[in-house]
Amino acid sequence: MGVNSSSPSSEMSGAVTNTIRQRISQNTVVIYSKTYCPYCTMAKEVFDKLRQPYDLIELDQVQDSEQIQDALGKMTGTRTVPRVFIKGQCIGGGTDTQSLYKRGKLQEMLK
Repeated sequence: MGVNSSSPSSEMSGAVTNTIRQRISQNTVVIYSKTYCPYCTMAKEVFDKLRQPYDLIELDQVQDSEQIQDALGKMTGTRTVPRVFIKGQCIGGGTDTQSLYKRGKLQEMLK
């Protein structure tokens, strides 16, 4: 066993985490969602109202959804969706997004 040996799953996990980090650094708003989730719909509707474009990843429509959710769990402390990122910072889920919007904080974050 070499010094640099690692399992394929840890390599996959690292690659997934890197992809997530790259995506959230390159887009103002990123939403990790599932098409059937009402809280995900809530978050997307807030950004639609604001006419704020967002990068959307529907986890129920991608092959590596479990790995993505695991990586999001490690990065944010929870695997639940939606996971909403603004300017690289996770702001939480649907209820968090709606609350920030209603208080005018979300609009400030987007400036």
